[in-house]
Formats: sequence, structure tokens, C-alpha cells
Amino acid sequence: MDLLGEEYDAGRDGFIDLMELKLMMEKLGAPQTHLGLKSMIKEVDEDFDGKLSFREFLLIFHKAAAGELQEDSGLMALAKLSEIDVALEGVKGAKDFFEAKVQALSCASKFEAELKAEQDERKREEEKRKVRQAAFRELKAAFSA
Repeated sequence: MDLLGEEYDAGRDGFIDLMELKLMMEKLGAPQTHLGLKSMIKEVDEDFDGKLSFREFLLIFHKAAAGELQEDSGLMALAKLSEIDVALEGVKGAKDFFEAKVQALSCASKFEAELKAEQDERKREEEKRKVRQAAFRELKAAFSA
């Protein structure tokens, strides 16, 4: 999780679940209904596990920056509430905030690369398995004839 998300990961499992999101939104001053919270998770829950991973948490900010969130949505509220006010934090605070965001985004890119490598490896293994099965069927047909 990033600076904001880590603070609310009460279970320390690397995910923000429904109750942790509820607490986060309440502490940020934008409480949501149960259905609103479920909708927030559903919008960025790419693996459909019902909770937010670090990558999915970052997706909130990607969607906000790309204008893909409804202005009145809970996710937009979260994105806005976790942005930095340079006048309040000063230049150093803003610099630290944006450096943390850049680092978090680069970690997400590394994660995406690792995930793609795993998927490619699974595809290669599946191809090898199919070749072995075809060779076995040929051998079986030769013995059956």
C-alpha cells in the first residue's frame, strides 16, 4: 500500500477490505454507505477478490487522472481527499508526496511486468503439455493399429 493505504490496512495483509475502506473513508471525512463501499471496491477490483490490492488502490488514482471516475463517486472523493495541498504542505511536503507516488507507480509497473512474465510462462507450459499430449496420442494410435 502507499502512504495512505498502508495506514488503514488494519489486518496488515497488504489489502484494504470493506471494513478498512469504510474506516478510511470515515477518517477522510467522506463516509460511504455499505453499497457505496462495495461499488467502490468493485470498480477497481481486477481480480474479483472483494478487496483492494496495492495495484488496485493505485488504479483509483490512474482512473481519477484519466477522468474515468464519476465526479460524485466514492472513488473520486478518495482520490481528491488523498491529493496534496502544496499551500498547506509546502514544497518539500509536495515533493515527498509526489516522489512517493512515482515510486508507488514504478512498483506497480514492476508488478505488471512480473505478472505478465508469469502468464507467459504458464502459456509456454500449456503449449508444452499440448505437444506432449499430441505425441502420446500418436504413439497410442501407433500401438493400437
